[in-house]
Amino acid sequence: MAGIIRAVCISAEKGTPKKDVGKGALIAGHGIEGDSHTGTWHRQVSMLAMESIRKVQELGLEIKPGDFAENLTIEGLNFEDLTIGKRVKIGSSAIGEVTQIGKECHNECDIRRRVNDCIMTREGVFLQIHVGGPVQTGDPVELL
Repeated sequence: MAGIIRAVCISAEKGTPKKDVGKGALIAGHGIEGDSHTGTWHRQVSMLAMESIRKVQELGLEIKPGDFAENLTIEGLNFEDLTIGKRVKIGSSAIGEVTQIGKECHNECDIRRRVNDCIMTREGVFLQIHVGGPVQTGDPVELL
């Protein structure tokens, strides 16, 4: 079953929430165009489930896509199936490979201070982009 992109987010500086820009370009070996976290390393693009964001919203916090610094907010994809080495097709042509699940929370981020938790440490999925292509809100994301 395919998921759907609910937000495409970038930020100009590291350590800040990302803003939903609605569309973008994934660049092979680099990441998402215009984002501060692009580069040749293994965490070129980050994904988070919309369902994870909703769990935090249910705690009464005004959280929106991008606030956890994820690039792509995805709804309807079973993130439990995303293990290291799995590939996903994003939009019409982009292909990414899962390189990391979760990450260390650095410098006690704003979200962690507000909710005493950071879901990216457990539920964030990081990709290396092998084939680039355009992405936008409403595009499918499917496990290959």
